[in-house]
Amino acid sequence: MTGTQADARDRASRAEARVKPALERDLEKSGLSYGAPVFVRIFKREKELELWMRGDGPGYVLFRTYPICTWSGELGPKLRQGDGQAPEGFYRVATGQLNPASRFHLSFNLGYPNAYDRAHSRSGDFLMVHGNCVSVGCYAMGDEAIEEIYSLVAAALRAGQPAFDVHAFPFHLDDARLAAEQDSPWHGFWAELKAGYDAFERSRQPPTIKVVDGHYGVTDR
Repeated sequence: MTGTQADARDRASRAEARVKPALERDLEKSGLSYGAPVFVRIFKREKELELWMRGDGPGYVLFRTYPICTWSGELGPKLRQGDGQAPEGFYRVATGQLNPASRFHLSFNLGYPNAYDRAHSRSGDFLMVHGNCVSVGCYAMGDEAIEEIYSLVAAALRAGQPAFDVHAFPFHLDDARLAAEQDSPWHGFWAELKAGYDAFERSRQPPTIKVVDGHYGVTDR
């Protein structure tokens, strides 16, 4: 291990040491445990990141809602490298996507472009959820929030969750909000995202997402 890698791991370890005691107390109050599987939802318009965790029951429990310090671009998906857009869609994050050496404190890579993005010839890379409060296509959470988020997702991956899902939405995709955007050029795309939103609302289980013929396919778990 190089000195830089060791320093990065130390940064993540120091952050976890700062936040873990309070997190464990709050998790216990919610009937949750440190290292339990996680699921993340992002809402651009509301500037919120929800962190859900699996409890003793069949579904996931909302542990905490974090304000997003800033994201860049407008409502709508990322299309190409350099457009400044933060992604929308269904992503998965594994251990290799965690970056304790981020120049924005701590971060994880969303995995953009995913299979859907590639099917539509969308380009870009290194789209992150990170600390600090600046963004060029990323979701910036501020340093205090990212220390909690990073520590919880890293603990879940260490405990055996192979990857966690991140669903990035333009806004809460209930029927009324989507209907109000019927004139948007992204209405059809958002309708596909709504299937994933609705599946989780029904079951509190992250649905299975596949890409078939350039479209998202959603199946309840």
